[in-house]
Amino acid sequence: MVRVRLQVEIGVDDDNWLAGVSTDFPDAEFTILTSQPVDDGVLELIEVTTSDVDAIVRRFDDASEARSFDVLHSDDGLVLVQLEFPMPSTYEARRSKGILPRFPISIRDGWASGEQVTSQEQLSELTTELAAADIPYEILSLTQSYDSNGLLTERQREVITKAVERGYYDSPRGCTLVGLAETMDVNQSAVSGVLHRAESKIIKEFVS
Repeated sequence: MVRVRLQVEIGVDDDNWLAGVSTDFPDAEFTILTSQPVDDGVLELIEVTTSDVDAIVRRFDDASEARSFDVLHSDDGLVLVQLEFPMPSTYEARRSKGILPRFPISIRDGWASGEQVTSQEQLSELTTELAAADIPYEILSLTQSYDSNGLLTERQREVITKAVERGYYDSPRGCTLVGLAETMDVNQSAVSGVLHRAESKIIKEFVS
């Protein structure tokens, strides 16, 4: 699995009407805190950081796309609103593919950025589709995650964990190999062999 932070230029259409609002106020930042389906629509909680709160509120209030609109909080430079609008045509398709980003999602001047956890294959498919549709995007960060439970045997995990707990990998070492073996009530060569095999797997996986 990979954790990716992706920035995408979103078009102004029925599915992305908030993009139009953001381009009307290019200096404002719109942060979608939550989004959930309700009946045949979507309910979103949006925080807006802006120098013109009143203008933002009027823009949302006049939005024909919104079924309902409530200001939950407003002060100098920030407004928190709750909106309900019709279900976007691509919402269910994106959710079924497992490519919906995690919240919060930030939108600024027609660009949306957010983080999601997905497979390398799904990420590749998504970026291929974006490129094919000539939709500008940028990968801001990418982190590969590993399943250590599948990497090491139970015995290897046990010995590595004990070595870390006892400070074997600290500098200076908190314990020697002999001390580690005594703690686990096994001979030194056995502990050395398990550590060597575990370290080899971890290092090779990291490099790959």
